[in-house]
Amino acid sequence: MNLGRFPRIRLAHLPTPLEHLPNLSRALDGPEIWIKRDDCTGMSSGGNKTRKLEFLLAEARAQGADLILTQGATQSNHARQTAACAARLGLACHLLLEDRTGRTDADYTANGNVLLDHLHGATIEHHAANPDMNGVMAGVAARFAAEGRRPYAIPGGGSNPIGALGYVNAAIELVAQANDLGLRIDHVVHATGSAGTQAGLVAGLAGIRSGVPLLGIGVRAPRDRQEENVFRLATQTAELCGCPGAVARGDVVANCDYVGAGYGISTPGSVEAIRMLARLEGILLDPVYSGKGMAGLIDLIRRGRFRRDENVVFIHTGGSVGLFAYAGDFAPEPA
Repeated sequence: MNLGRFPRIRLAHLPTPLEHLPNLSRALDGPEIWIKRDDCTGMSSGGNKTRKLEFLLAEARAQGADLILTQGATQSNHARQTAACAARLGLACHLLLEDRTGRTDADYTANGNVLLDHLHGATIEHHAANPDMNGVMAGVAARFAAEGRRPYAIPGGGSNPIGALGYVNAAIELVAQANDLGLRIDHVVHATGSAGTQAGLVAGLAGIRSGVPLLGIGVRAPRDRQEENVFRLATQTAELCGCPGAVARGDVVANCDYVGAGYGISTPGSVEAIRMLARLEGILLDPVYSGKGMAGLIDLIRRGRFRRDENVVFIHTGGSVGLFAYAGDFAPEPA
């Protein structure tokens, strides 16, 4: 898979570390747990979207864009990283933030990612919950174009075939790191939402015939819809990479039992997972994605889903700055 033929702007600190989690592994008395630190990609506290933006913003530059548009939830990690990368490249950035939780407290509406959006110089417009935010964004792009701007619209999460190339590259990077360490990867687990990260990983792992199974822990959609979204995008991404037919439907697996009350709403399991990683390994997860992804992994280990002699890699997609928007969920526990 020759990704060198695609335009790309180097923005991320790569390769990200692949680290063993000995304390968590012992505490759960299950498989050996490893973590791929995509919270360490560098731009604006890091996160998985920077890998996607390397390819997306290269296309934007090639098209002569002077304004980057994207959309996401109020506390969108993707919006924050897009604003940061646009600032690095000297491009204006306009964000459409959608209310998916109904929260109105100042921590949620003005702290965390929203605070950083403003610091990076992005302009913001707020929207009520809408199932077609990409359609809304198309209308905003048309408005800017009528004003003489040259907008480039990035779908939520950077989740299209160009953006997914970032995680095709991550799959190749991960397997190369494991080879260098002499590490047999038995399973890869991560949080899956807008589909681009999982689709890229599926296409990459299948395209290089790694034989490594991937499990996405859903944070929003029901399983059938999540898997269909990922499969469609993974198929498109594999075709873009010159590997048509590489992805089988069975390569796409999502477990959506850990969503809880809804997207962006903490669960007891995600709060426990965040506390465990912080106290056992000194690593911060985020409340929306990696916290629920790790909660799913922890519960599956407790249920015996993985053997003790297996190695499981968890991909940390970043977003710990979002913790500051959820401070009320982490009140100090009684002594």
